[in-house]
Amino acid sequence: MQRREFIKTTAASAAVAMTAGVTAACATQVPGGVIVPFAAPTVNAPTVVGQAQPTFDWQMAVNFPVTLDTLFGGAQSFAERVSALTKGNLKITPHPPGQVAPGTPVLDAVSQGIVPIGYTSSFYYISKSPVLGFGTAMPFGLTAQQQNAWLYQGGGLAMLQEYYRNKFGVIQFPAGNTGVQMGGWFRKEIQTVADLQGLKMRIPGLGGQVMTKLGVTTTTTAGDQLLQALQSGELDAAEWTGPYDDEKLGLYQAASYYYYPAWWEPGSTVEIEVNLKQWNELPAEYQAAVQSAAAEANIRTLSVYEARNAMALPKLVADGVQLRPFSKEILNAAQTATNQLFEEFSAKDSDFKTMLREWTKFRDAVRAWNKVNELSYTSFVYGVE
Repeated sequence: MQRREFIKTTAASAAVAMTAGVTAACATQVPGGVIVPFAAPTVNAPTVVGQAQPTFDWQMAVNFPVTLDTLFGGAQSFAERVSALTKGNLKITPHPPGQVAPGTPVLDAVSQGIVPIGYTSSFYYISKSPVLGFGTAMPFGLTAQQQNAWLYQGGGLAMLQEYYRNKFGVIQFPAGNTGVQMGGWFRKEIQTVADLQGLKMRIPGLGGQVMTKLGVTTTTTAGDQLLQALQSGELDAAEWTGPYDDEKLGLYQAASYYYYPAWWEPGSTVEIEVNLKQWNELPAEYQAAVQSAAAEANIRTLSVYEARNAMALPKLVADGVQLRPFSKEILNAAQTATNQLFEEFSAKDSDFKTMLREWTKFRDAVRAWNKVNELSYTSFVYGVE
């Protein structure tokens, strides 16, 4: 892709553009040719008329192990819903890491056509471009509700889909969100920026690059290897998602201090990625099914996390886990480093600069609104002065 401004519209016009064709998460055609986006995903199976529709048997590469029934389960529920909506004509089989694309990252496997579809988080691939951070979460960025608003109504999905098409030959759709994550497990207390110096921590994405600026040595160790890495001393700290998943991984067995919040992942999106060539071979009804199933998975995954994390956290505390908030010193330093990082990327990458500009406009507007509605409400009911 040549370096250029790949979006020349404002956030408002991009939001309109995202409703056209395959970029609409859920839309309907009305008389006069106007496309009207729905507020919620379509739940009825598309009607197939005329001759029998073709069948497809797709293998899906999933970035997460089977043991994580939240994330791998999200891929499964998506696949089951697609099958139901297409009356079994589009069969998708999820596979854990290494089964269908050994040694090949999910985005590369889909882009290269090794598999037609994948389920992953885009920030694992920021070495290709920092633009991919926007697809998952940006440090000190948007909450889950704000992220969905930006993607579906603020032009974010349209911009990302254009970038994926041009750069990777892939089309992607939001298909899950974790909500605000926890800040991770530490083997010792962390109070100051000085305490971070020299720590070895598992943390991916742009958050990992911010931590590097604060003196942390970062890795992207796989989730099912974290417990052993903490126990052996290979890692001093590790973050995954939140109480439910972290308990399943057993991280509390190797580190006692559980910090919050994950300022680097305030509302992390998981996405479906489809090889563009194979996407274009699908009948329109099947494309609509994939989009609806992805939107449903997006809602379901967030709901699962909110419910299960609420039950898991008290259990961890009862077992002796020490909950700790990140200090204001660390948060302030991390936010300053984040802004510096964004400036550096913008100076080198025009695509990032364009995306950041539109994302920032939306972030500032939605935060101003949420200060009036959500912050005032939650501050009162949570007893926060």
